Amino acid sequence: MPKLMEAPPYAPVEPVTEILHGVPISDPYRWLEDQNSARTRDWLAAQHSYARPFLNAIPGRDLIRNRVRELLDVETHDCLQKVGTRYFFQKRLPGREQACIFCRDGIDGTDELLIDPAERGTGKYTAVRPLRVSADARLLLYEVKEGGERTGRFELLDIATRRALPDALPRGYLRGFAFGPDSKAFYYVHQPAEGEESRSRAVYLHVLGTEFREDREIFRSDDTKNLRLHLIPGQNYVGILAFHYGDTTFTDFYLVSFDDARAAEPFIKNAAYKFGPVLLGDGRVLAITDLDAPNFRIVEVQKRTASKPEFIELVSSAAVPIQNWIATEERIFVSYLRKLKTEVEIFDAWGNRLQRLPFQGSETVRIIGASESGDELLLERESFVAPIRIESYSTENQRSRVWAERKIPFKSDDFAHTQVWFHAKDGTRIPMYLAGRREVLTGGPHPTIMTSYGGYGVSLTPQFSVFVAFMMERGCLFALPNIRGGSEFGLDWHEAAKRRNRQVAFDDFLSAAEWLVESGRTDPKRLAIFGGSNSGLLVGAAMTQRPDLFRAVVCMVPILDMIRYHLFDGAGIWKEEYGTADDPKDFSALFAYSPYHKVRDGLKYPATLIVSGDSDQNCNALHARKMTARLQAANRSGRPILLDYDPQRGHSPVLPLSTRIEALTDRMAFLCDELELTV
Repeated sequence: MPKLMEAPPYAPVEPVTEILHGVPISDPYRWLEDQNSARTRDWLAAQHSYARPFLNAIPGRDLIRNRVRELLDVETHDCLQKVGTRYFFQKRLPGREQACIFCRDGIDGTDELLIDPAERGTGKYTAVRPLRVSADARLLLYEVKEGGERTGRFELLDIATRRALPDALPRGYLRGFAFGPDSKAFYYVHQPAEGEESRSRAVYLHVLGTEFREDREIFRSDDTKNLRLHLIPGQNYVGILAFHYGDTTFTDFYLVSFDDARAAEPFIKNAAYKFGPVLLGDGRVLAITDLDAPNFRIVEVQKRTASKPEFIELVSSAAVPIQNWIATEERIFVSYLRKLKTEVEIFDAWGNRLQRLPFQGSETVRIIGASESGDELLLERESFVAPIRIESYSTENQRSRVWAERKIPFKSDDFAHTQVWFHAKDGTRIPMYLAGRREVLTGGPHPTIMTSYGGYGVSLTPQFSVFVAFMMERGCLFALPNIRGGSEFGLDWHEAAKRRNRQVAFDDFLSAAEWLVESGRTDPKRLAIFGGSNSGLLVGAAMTQRPDLFRAVVCMVPILDMIRYHLFDGAGIWKEEYGTADDPKDFSALFAYSPYHKVRDGLKYPATLIVSGDSDQNCNALHARKMTARLQAANRSGRPILLDYDPQRGHSPVLPLSTRIEALTDRMAFLCDELELTV
């Protein structure tokens, strides 16, 4: 282990104390919230100078980097969609910093380059992503990002001529977009990065070749706070969804005819249930909803004069939640997670079941697209030991073909996974995946890495991760508990750890770690946890509540100050999931676990690597900065507390290959060093 030759950079303690609901709350590093201040930048530079010598000196770093490069630098395919006979997708070739946008005519056609970000001459941080293709396959809408920013520039390509059109939306947030039926105009909801926020509360119609100042406003919401508009494209109409966020999310739905865009016809108003519509070419409106169906159902929505719309049930609610669905003119494809195994059921356009596609429990299957007629279904499949492959499934002959696969040099046959069950703090039985080399799965103790998510109803199933694959190659056991907060077992599984019940997710995660130790699989000196975003909150809570249970923590792009999280970057729309400190009952729950406020002086904390960057507008980097300063001041374990901070890093996974290799090398080297693994 390399030695830290000096104390962490000095961070002045300047407490700001507020009284919230009668409770004094002290914030010692409020000044680090100002990302652009001179002293914050000086502090970040000092953190870089503190962390780099340590990470660079870890033995075997060059070997780690070489292996990481082998695992990452392979051909990849993403963002696949099909229009007519043509496929449009993102592909990164080996040796390239960023992916390009390609098209292919027919499944056996040749890949044709449409857009190469390198040709823009703006550097390796420029990334492009296909968003939408017009129904006649004449125009492509794509996004241009710089680094990990959440914002982007939105451009149009004439596919036949490969010419970029002048009708580009400036850097900002594109909340909704739909092409007009003749590809001569488009509808959009756009909030400029610099400009009038009120524009994001309106829908505009832009005619190609005209100035944006001439665009016609066809809809505006009266709501001025916590509103999001979204557009649903169709052949005859464009749908407008208005989400009003608060203690409960309310939804409005309107239809605008392409023939008469002067008025938006209200379909649904103030719906307190979830509602996700699809507009079919024959004028039908289908939707997924949890109205009278906690696990969701699919309905046809029919407008009734002077009354609420009628929901005609096509696919009824099942014992498990609908994970995903796609509707075409002739087919409805629905995926479920039954006993943590993916099943896809195929129905005709009127809800009659045609066939079921069962898959192995060892893999995750996602529906990603379908042809207009529904005779082709596009799927992604992966597992803990098998990288993503895209398959084309024919509903006519009931056979699959590999459309593309990620050929990573990883000996899958040497690895396997199993499932165990443990009891949570309240006695609930919870499943946990264990993966690793076959001999590692037979017993322990072994160095172990663990993660989970525990929020937003996100279900965790087997997926391939270069991070995990590298660690398993080094002899680590990988543990993935299906803690509450997800929806693996339905709505109740999510609700059990939502908002004021969030501590349940943390307790489940800690119970999983305790089971790994008590069962002899590992011990606290060889147990590391990692997670990002909401999972970053999870590992932050776990390490502050039980610092004795873990040797190392990698906490990526997290939220950690739960008293102030909702005040930045529009995070207030997460109120339904977390609650906010504005509410006295929410406040009590948030303050009880907020990782930043849970740090205590003089405790021995695990070695911790916190990862973030200036461009994160989802989980503002203030969380990482403040938590680093607080842990460095409080820690007495002698183990490193490091900040890996990149101005270009954000929440979007679009950093160039070379940057990703170096970042993953840092994380792998850090964990190998702390867990004393042979490189």
